[in-house]
Amino acid sequence: MSKIDRFRTYAATLSENQLDSFLDMPFNSDSHFVQEPEVTRVFAYCRVSTADQTPDNQVAEIKGAGFDLAPRRTIKETISGSVAALERPGFARLVDRLEEEDVLVVTKLDRLGRNAMDVRTTVEGLAERGVRVHCLALGGVDLTSPAGKMTMGVIAAVAEFERDLLRERTLAGLERVKAEGKALGRPASLSAIQVSKVSSRLGRGDSVAAIARDLDTSRQTIMRVRDGLRANAQS
Repeated sequence: MSKIDRFRTYAATLSENQLDSFLDMPFNSDSHFVQEPEVTRVFAYCRVSTADQTPDNQVAEIKGAGFDLAPRRTIKETISGSVAALERPGFARLVDRLEEEDVLVVTKLDRLGRNAMDVRTTVEGLAERGVRVHCLALGGVDLTSPAGKMTMGVIAAVAEFERDLLRERTLAGLERVKAEGKALGRPASLSAIQVSKVSSRLGRGDSVAAIARDLDTSRQTIMRVRDGLRANAQS
């Protein structure tokens, strides 16, 4: 077996992370590996929401901040920000590649999750693996450092406050609607007279499909009326 064939056989046994590190090792003039201190690997995750957007601006921003990026460690993904971080295929594959002492850089916090709680979960999970996380929108702070953890705590507190405020406003609105005597929920699909007709026709043995067709409504609506009538009869 030639040297090339032996090399190919050896390379095929390496994991993606091992091959990544292997390719970073320098050679001397005798084609032997030079043992040097391991260089920190820097990864970038660049997400856009639609296909007509480009993540290249994010890549340029990260490089402009002084991070040395290799193309194979730059992950670009087109997916909605409403999707949880670990449910994004590209981000999930990236997390599988990350090892202790690696660095992950993003331009904004929403690259790390769909909301504050998801971002916090993502950062804490990466910190447990020894991965440092930098966000340029927060001044490039390492979110796994003491200062970064304090920043994340403030963000989480603000998010919790906003949720509580929204909940209070929603409840206040419901109470106001009740006080005004308005019905809550979506409008009824059938009037009281139509419900009475449905009841009579079901009693005569007419099919759900025929009743729905005659009243220009869905079969599901008629079945909900039927189930309601049965429940009332049993109570």
